[in-house]
Amino acid sequence: MKTHAQAVVIGGGVIGCSILYHLAKLGWSDVVLLERDELTSGSTWHAAANIHGLHDSANISRLQHYTMTLYKELEAETGQSCGVFQPGSLYLAQTEDREHQLRLQAAKARLYGMNFHEITRDAAERLHPLVDFDGIRCIMWEPEGGNVDPSGVTNAYAVGARQKGGEIHRFTPVTATVQQSDGTWIVETPKGEIRTPWVINAAGLWGREVAKLAGLSLPLQPTEHQYFVTDTVAQIAGLDRRLPSVADRDGEYYLRQEGQGLLIGAYERDMRFWAEDGTPLDFAHDLFPDDLERIEDNMMRAIDRVPAVAEAGIKRVINGPMIWSPDANVLMGPVPELHGYFCCCGIIPGFSQSAGMGLMAAQWIVQGEMEYDMFAWDLARFGPWADKAFTRARVRDQYAHRFAIHYPNEERAAGRPVRTRPVYEVQKQMGAVFGLNYGWEHPQWFADAPGAQDTNGFTRQNWFEPVGREARMLRERAGIIDISNFAKYRVAGPGAEDWLNAVFANRMPRAVGRSCLTPLISVRGGIAGDATVTRTGEEEFWIVSSGAAERYHARFFDMVPLPDGTRFETQTEAVCGFNLAGPASREILQSLTDTSLETAEFPFMASRRISVAGVQCLALRVSFTGDLGWELHCATQDQETLYRALLEAGQAHGAGPVGARALMSLRIEKGYGSWGREYSPEYWPQEVGLDRLCKMDKHFLNKAAAEEVLARPARERLVLLHLDEAAVNASDADATGGEPIFRNGKGIGRVTSGTYGYTVGKSLALGFVAGAEAGAEVDVMILGRPHRARILSEPPFDPRGARLRA
Repeated sequence: MKTHAQAVVIGGGVIGCSILYHLAKLGWSDVVLLERDELTSGSTWHAAANIHGLHDSANISRLQHYTMTLYKELEAETGQSCGVFQPGSLYLAQTEDREHQLRLQAAKARLYGMNFHEITRDAAERLHPLVDFDGIRCIMWEPEGGNVDPSGVTNAYAVGARQKGGEIHRFTPVTATVQQSDGTWIVETPKGEIRTPWVINAAGLWGREVAKLAGLSLPLQPTEHQYFVTDTVAQIAGLDRRLPSVADRDGEYYLRQEGQGLLIGAYERDMRFWAEDGTPLDFAHDLFPDDLERIEDNMMRAIDRVPAVAEAGIKRVINGPMIWSPDANVLMGPVPELHGYFCCCGIIPGFSQSAGMGLMAAQWIVQGEMEYDMFAWDLARFGPWADKAFTRARVRDQYAHRFAIHYPNEERAAGRPVRTRPVYEVQKQMGAVFGLNYGWEHPQWFADAPGAQDTNGFTRQNWFEPVGREARMLRERAGIIDISNFAKYRVAGPGAEDWLNAVFANRMPRAVGRSCLTPLISVRGGIAGDATVTRTGEEEFWIVSSGAAERYHARFFDMVPLPDGTRFETQTEAVCGFNLAGPASREILQSLTDTSLETAEFPFMASRRISVAGVQCLALRVSFTGDLGWELHCATQDQETLYRALLEAGQAHGAGPVGARALMSLRIEKGYGSWGREYSPEYWPQEVGLDRLCKMDKHFLNKAAAEEVLARPARERLVLLHLDEAAVNASDADATGGEPIFRNGKGIGRVTSGTYGYTVGKSLALGFVAGAEAGAEVDVMILGRPHRARILSEPPFDPRGARLRA
């Protein structure tokens, strides 16, 4: 066994072998995989191994499509069969909402050149004569859907990796991972040690145990999962072709042909956790006792849909473990707090995503960043707040609602609250309906009385009118927005300015009391983030950025060493904040402070330390609403005092609390982008209008990458769209994000944010388009159907910024 390697992969399941293969494919031949038992041990070997290309996320769809394509290429490359069967897949919609979901996916498939389209009932009956299609509203057909052989795929990756120089050692358990003073790692096994700059935890069911060897806790929890295979079905035996699989997600089961019988699996409501205190080290190719009574309801729905199931005996039952993250997405990426430690754990649809996951992991390790924005997979979306109780509650919810639709703006209640701030109970009593933001409870909107809950759907929901009242209140008078969910940092010391200039693309403000907006450039030259940086002293700066990206951005901050004597401190927990905005905001705030707020003394983008109702605040004259306003940042222990004072002073002016959904509407009326939607590592500065903030006459993080992309023409541009009112009103739906954009039948882009602009009376969307300018007419595929829209030349609210600077 080698004593040194470029990377060591721990875990010989399908994902570990895919990562090894893709590392070697990208040129790293000096790589090693260590497996404690035989390849496929754990959860790989017993997987149903269904494959499908479409997902609600466009980027995950791209990676699933790549995975399905690679399997055939892998067979040709290695000579190892992957056992690929692609008789196609039928997707059924029993409900209107499921129809909306499938039509949206079909529109995305058309945009990205994937094969997924609607077919008639007659066509579906010819494809699958065993299915009873009564009660089905819509049928979609994916010709490439099917399944693979788990062992065949895993061994094909292994053969391909070995052909490219990779080494695999079976029956070689890892007993320790020890980080050295130079940041490298020593991986200890009974067969010897390997020194490596990269440890890759792809240990599947043992992901938690391997992580603990490095002092790391991962939010993962295994469950049992069952499927069964029937005896021979006479109708199938009489066919000369393989039947397509059936995705009847409203029925909460999956079904496909297996041999001359059928394989049926379910995610039951009466689920079972397993190995809550740790996965046994002697578990390998083991299964649990059958417990079909748990999935009886799901089985009956499958029998109703495919009556032949009732006539077939059960040949075998598979009840094996799966390991889940709190949102059922993989935990992937370099651990921000552990240099050179990479995770890829908690994968559920492993055989639909294995190649894409391996490619993304290899790109991140070898090239420094993935080509796609995959924050939905990034382990940095969770922090220490995602404890065992939260993980357990969320995994229960994810498993039991595996096939439930994930609606736009949906906020699931399982495991909450986890993190609250002092005003949580006050807001709750005021009717706040909360959402989750990096573990924090954050007001989405305010109902007339406590206890209200969101309804969910693709059309306008119960919060539509209340959010409109909040937005109009702020524009006409004033509103108070809790912005405590923003990430906040303090940088102080003699090297603070130089360090910030070396991190961010814009030049830091030179005068005390001034602020700037600045991009953070990604490894490939895209937008890793945006921040407001304020100079609060000669050697002190205040940074406000995306709260959801706090742990993600830590990787970038750590790329630039801090100068001696300079401190970087996260203040998100220690400091809370409110944005008081609207035309009456100056008058309201002035009644609570002795500091003059007149524009001549407190202009736009200025800051002051002021006292507000006796509370010491850092006041910034900025507002994400695009209106006149101030951000007020105070110590967490003073949050409730400040909030009550602002609310009381605002009452005389008709001002009150405003939630995040109204803020979304207000910022889109102004055309403002947001991180994770319009600002992403995938998008270049000139495509989102931030190129003017990249000061190319100074050094900053990833400047060479920025220079390279800025020298190229924009591939597409961020635009603001006004949707036709008649079409929107007829469907009772606005764009929400992800809807494809077509022009004359050709796909030219997609929506990133959408909402109704209550104070301008327009349904609006931000999105990226190629080859279309202001004034052009396009079609936005809301609910998967075309809705006419026009590209605006300027935002409908205050395009010159007069209100903002008043």
